Amino acid sequence: MIPRKFMRPLILQSTLLLLGASCVWAAEPIRTATNTNPRSAVMPVADGGNAAATPAEHPLVPAIEMAKKVQDHIQKDVKDYTCTLIKRERIGKELGENQFIAMKVRNDPLCVYMSFMVPDKGREVMFLAGKNGGKMAAHAGSGLQARFGTVWLDPVGPMAMKDQRYPITEVGIANLTRRLLEVADNDKKFGECEVKFFPGATINARKVTCIEVTHPVPRVNFRFHKARIYLDDELNVPIRYEAYEWPAKGSTEPVLLEEYTYVDLKLNVGLKDQDFDVNNPAYHFK
Repeated sequence: MIPRKFMRPLILQSTLLLLGASCVWAAEPIRTATNTNPRSAVMPVADGGNAAATPAEHPLVPAIEMAKKVQDHIQKDVKDYTCTLIKRERIGKELGENQFIAMKVRNDPLCVYMSFMVPDKGREVMFLAGKNGGKMAAHAGSGLQARFGTVWLDPVGPMAMKDQRYPITEVGIANLTRRLLEVADNDKKFGECEVKFFPGATINARKVTCIEVTHPVPRVNFRFHKARIYLDDELNVPIRYEAYEWPAKGSTEPVLLEEYTYVDLKLNVGLKDQDFDVNNPAYHFK
């Protein structure tokens, strides 16, 4: 059973336009930029009667600049945090159920402790960068696998990656910001991109700014049709990300690929080494 406090983890309290299952947006974006050129972001301009090509600012540039500031802030000012991660991923053609995971994260070096609440309540996973031969500790919460107790797995191996889009080494707000910048830097090489900024959105009663990036036409260069990133206005970190494929044939609705929401996020709580120790008596590794 989902804990009562998480029955409606993304409570939306606003009279603004409702978009999706977990966010409220302003009715109009504060800024919109579009490039429909399928090859590049270069536009011709007149110069002394002769047409010359000069680079136009790609629509993604303002979003990239904002993301770089967020990345700098996380690197300089965010040492650790606790939160509940709510994630949902499409593996192959199947969209999985929502997972509720209590997390402790230390950023440098990356240390992650995860305790699953729904599904497989009682499952625990731990990873410490540069320790334990690069392996992660894990045990199931119930079922046959729970009988094996704690196992040490390659984070990118088939057992650890079963029903997962990303390994534990990629979890967290720092990794999310880095991946977003990598994708944006790639997409900036191409056109056919629309970027909108929506201020005044709300995620679980947190004020956020939403950045929506859309690629109207399917191309091998693009990883998604539409993506939305939600930056907490107070904490200056991403607290939600969602990405969609292009609509299936005969449909106008984009197909959800993945969504991640960081609920009850508390920064710089002073996590200790014991928080990332499998021998911690509060945990159930054995």
